[in-house]
Amino acid sequence: MFKNVIVRTPGKSYINGLTTSDLGAPDLEKAMEQHQAYIEALKTCGVEVTILPSNEDFPDSTFVEDTAVLTPEFAIISNPGAPTRNGEIHGMIPSIKSFYGNIYYIQAPGTLEGGDILQVDDHFYIGLSSRTNLEGAKQLKEILEKEHYKATIVPLEKFFHLKTGISYLGNQTVVAAGEFIDHPDFIGYTKIIVPPEEEYAANCIRINDFVIIPAGYPITKQKINDAGFQTIELEMSEFQKLDGGLSCLSLRF
Repeated sequence: MFKNVIVRTPGKSYINGLTTSDLGAPDLEKAMEQHQAYIEALKTCGVEVTILPSNEDFPDSTFVEDTAVLTPEFAIISNPGAPTRNGEIHGMIPSIKSFYGNIYYIQAPGTLEGGDILQVDDHFYIGLSSRTNLEGAKQLKEILEKEHYKATIVPLEKFFHLKTGISYLGNQTVVAAGEFIDHPDFIGYTKIIVPPEEEYAANCIRINDFVIIPAGYPITKQKINDAGFQTIELEMSEFQKLDGGLSCLSLRF
């Protein structure tokens, strides 16, 4: 069960954030509305939401997931791989320290972003991407194994982050798209398969009794409902424009 979530309000600079998409520039007003709806959905899931103020120095800083990896016992402060995002961690450390006494840090030249980290019960999957390098992945693996968790490093072929293409819903069930549908590291799990035209919906989040999913992906929604999960749909268009998904917008613990 999750008890706490940390989010950060998008700033005016959000429209200048990094992207690989060709979906156009975000509409700031709409992004703010969608972010508020996200917060309300989190509250529906029964968690306490800590809302951090916008950080205009870092346009992408609303994507707080990339700054840390949180477990029930300890936190790991990441080292984001994009140079313009690297300093975001300094604005997150005080908030994380307010919840955690045991904190680790990923050190350069290692880079690591939370979007590349998928926790499946006591097993962490660490994606190797353009933002998370092998040195960062090895550092995280060493920390996790020291703390009696299991860890597997997963090189990505296509997806931007690991969780762009796979999410864990509990009960040994994953939502999988693209390269993860038949990936050998995930053979043992029950899979909800996302069709290619709904690939964005692979990034969803299970929070207590609900699965929050992006709006507009009816096939995936139906499959998740049929698997016995209750869903909340949210419009995510203005975050999708900057390569962001539902998990990116929060740290959940």
